[in-house]
Amino acid sequence: MTSSRPVPEGGGSRASSPGLAVAAVARRLGVAPATLRTWDRRYGLGPSARTAGSHRRYTPEDVARLLVMRRLTLEGVAPVDAAQAALEAGVEELESAAADDATPDNDRPPTEGAEGSEPGGGERERGEGADDGPRPGRAHLRALPGGGAGRHLPGGQNGPAAGAGGSASGRVSAVVDAALAYDQARCDELLRIPAHGDPAAWWTLVAEPAWQRVAQRTVLAGPGAVPEVVLATAALQALRDFTEAFEQAQVAAGAPPANHPSRMRKIVLIFAAPDEVVPLSAHALAAALTAKGATARIVTGPASTHRSLELVTMVRPAALVLATTQRRPDLDVVHAVHEGFPDLPMVVGLRRDDAASELPLAATVQRVRSFTGMLHEVLAVVG
Repeated sequence: MTSSRPVPEGGGSRASSPGLAVAAVARRLGVAPATLRTWDRRYGLGPSARTAGSHRRYTPEDVARLLVMRRLTLEGVAPVDAAQAALEAGVEELESAAADDATPDNDRPPTEGAEGSEPGGGERERGEGADDGPRPGRAHLRALPGGGAGRHLPGGQNGPAAGAGGSASGRVSAVVDAALAYDQARCDELLRIPAHGDPAAWWTLVAEPAWQRVAQRTVLAGPGAVPEVVLATAALQALRDFTEAFEQAQVAAGAPPANHPSRMRKIVLIFAAPDEVVPLSAHALAAALTAKGATARIVTGPASTHRSLELVTMVRPAALVLATTQRRPDLDVVHAVHEGFPDLPMVVGLRRDDAASELPLAATVQRVRSFTGMLHEVLAVVG
């Protein structure tokens, strides 16, 4: 990956400043040294200065790019996309990232166990502080200093459950802590969506980042203790409660009920990837569509291509969506339905460009990279 880095100001050479060692930068960002080495090895976000002894050091510009990387991964951006954005960031964006990070909190070393979080790193290296799981009596993760600063949740979702300073990153860390501690009540409280909240913002800023972080953790658990189940249970309950309350309010205001024929004529059928055990993104999309006045149903349980074609024939949806968090999902359903119903609008969520090459080449099949883009595309179809 190449970098379009701006020339350092002042005309001086990089060697004129000793720069920072990896341990110092890790403390400043609140991540593990192993995470920085991973970002360097995978994405080219490494130190660019050298000391007289040929030791590599991070320049202020290098640190600013790492701050951009950390902020984007905390907001749910895929690590490879976050790294590309960090490498391509201009001078103004880097100066803004450095200014946002200028807080006394950044002088504190990471809390014990923070190494396990490694936002966007995707791996941990033994012997460098990797943490295998929760330990009684201490926090496993914390809100990273400066991460997501100012990223407040819309729709009145901050409140006391929003975490550190009401920021999205603080709330994500609190949700992860609750899941790793198997605290179902606390997880339920943190993931609750207020009556006037926005399920789309809730998913992209809180639920999905928390789900990704928990999935990356290696935990030594006891019988019946699964952090992912705690988080998934809380998320599904939050979506169900929000949708039911929203529908009740709409009916009370004079709108037809959810199963009324006038609403079923423009229903959106949402599929998850066949191997996705808990399709949280599909449920989040259905709730987000409900909040926008659309009608959506999620296909759960086994759905072979034959069964999928039967469902489309019976339901006659206005659009079909494949919503998944998998990197390379099985696209057999997409191909089968497109062959049987070539005029049916289809929206497929795929973040990886190489996976998108496997989609049918047709104007009715739209590929989107983000949850927000998927929501907008579906709303454009159903009106």
